[in-house]
Amino acid sequence: MILEGVNLHLHCGDVLAVVGPNGAGKTTLLRAILGEVPYQGNMVSLIGGVERRRPRIGYVPQKLQFDLDCPISVADLVVAATSKRPVWMGITRKALENVKKILGVFSADHLIRRRIGELSGGELQRVLLAIAMTAEPELLLLDEPSSGVDVQGLAIFYQLVRDLRKQHDISVILVTHDLSGISPYVDRIILLNRSIIAEGGPQEVLSNEKLIRAFGPSLWNVSALPSLSSGKT
Repeated sequence: MILEGVNLHLHCGDVLAVVGPNGAGKTTLLRAILGEVPYQGNMVSLIGGVERRRPRIGYVPQKLQFDLDCPISVADLVVAATSKRPVWMGITRKALENVKKILGVFSADHLIRRRIGELSGGELQRVLLAIAMTAEPELLLLDEPSSGVDVQGLAIFYQLVRDLRKQHDISVILVTHDLSGISPYVDRIILLNRSIIAEGGPQEVLSNEKLIRAFGPSLWNVSALPSLSSGKT
């Protein structure tokens, strides 16, 4: 059993960071929420008034596995993810306009003709976030968005996530190793190591002795993000 006794409750608009050592079950937790791995207990549900149902979920994976020389463009990727029309049949003018609209929300429309293998880590994350938001999710899952992304790209990405939760009142679960950089942008942090070891506000959890033991002295050597208008909205 990889995870045991994990119980989470998020309010609409909450941003929750999940941190923990390698092998702690962080990605497995996201896969369970997505329904990709079996689990025992209550289903993931959205509760509003007397209504109880499974929420619409958007997901941004840690990385895509693809050949860097692959000729697929950003437009191809977005159309494949959002349209029933096979990409090999070509992209219609209407579909192309829709792609521009989807990417434009995240200031990524200038990437539309670029090959995905040419994108930086931050640019690819913004494209994947744009695709995830087309489903108008109520719960957004982000798996290690800091992976392969430079400091400036992370600042832009975290700003986008914060704006999304404000504009759409969505809940966000974010798996990360970027302990110091993420703290201004989240409401709560949980330390996961097969079960929930610690939970609370960013300052409370980041000063927890269990977290320091889990990550070691290098915890406080993580570089902070450049200054932005941060904090809860």
